[in-house]
Amino acid sequence: MMRYIRLHKIFIKQDLKKLMEYKVDFLLGAVGFLLEQAAQILCLGIIFAGIPALCYTVDGVVVDSWGFNEVLFIYGFSLIPKGIDHLFFDNLWGLGYWIVDKGDFDKYLTRPINSWFYVLCEKFCVDALGEIIIGIVLIIYSTLSMPAQVADAINWWRVLPVLAVMPFAILIFTSIKTATAAISFWTKRSGHITHMCYMTNEFAKYPTKIYNTFIKTAITFVLPFALTAYYPAIYILRGESVWSLPVTVLVSLALFGISQLIWYRGISSYESAGS
Repeated sequence: MMRYIRLHKIFIKQDLKKLMEYKVDFLLGAVGFLLEQAAQILCLGIIFAGIPALCYTVDGVVVDSWGFNEVLFIYGFSLIPKGIDHLFFDNLWGLGYWIVDKGDFDKYLTRPINSWFYVLCEKFCVDALGEIIIGIVLIIYSTLSMPAQVADAINWWRVLPVLAVMPFAILIFTSIKTATAAISFWTKRSGHITHMCYMTNEFAKYPTKIYNTFIKTAITFVLPFALTAYYPAIYILRGESVWSLPVTVLVSLALFGISQLIWYRGISSYESAGS
């Protein structure tokens, strides 16, 4: 374990050196990411400019509702586990899009190191720090802007168990990317599958109650991004869905096991590629 930790530090240092050689490319990527997040937040503001709250109704009766600042809190929280995964483990996107297709995966099999770990840690995405910072800023801003009765209901001691399961929330992102990227061992390219599954996390930025049963089940247990965003956020805000914390641990470990099975089955079927 200590060997892999030391290796991870070396990979980070080497990737930072590469980033320093292409500063403009890094800055353009960072600016583009910030503009993307700003556009999404602006759209959220436009929606709530026309409605007082996001409501869940049963037979025309409002059962639950979420104000703009509560939804902004959930949105901001969703960026943190996603951003940490992006920071450390984003090279899996390359596996699905070009590494296998070009035959570059061969090098990962010729080094005295676990191939999954090597792919995972070869790239360090500094621009993801912006994602994490934006998430923290949105959480702080939304909390300070909440009506007194909503803010008073928040018990900040609930943050501690949420932080305890945060690594498992990150593992959900990494496991889904691993499983879908590993499909490329058979198909040569699977980036579009990774993108399709990964973008499902956009649903988790809003309360799951507003969706029908199919979507709610899908984003909670199949592609369980709701366990990384809505459920922990609403637990902090209202103390609801405490069941989601142990479920996050169990689901993330199950996903990790499945992703590793697909990964090693894929490697056994890998026949190289390229020209």
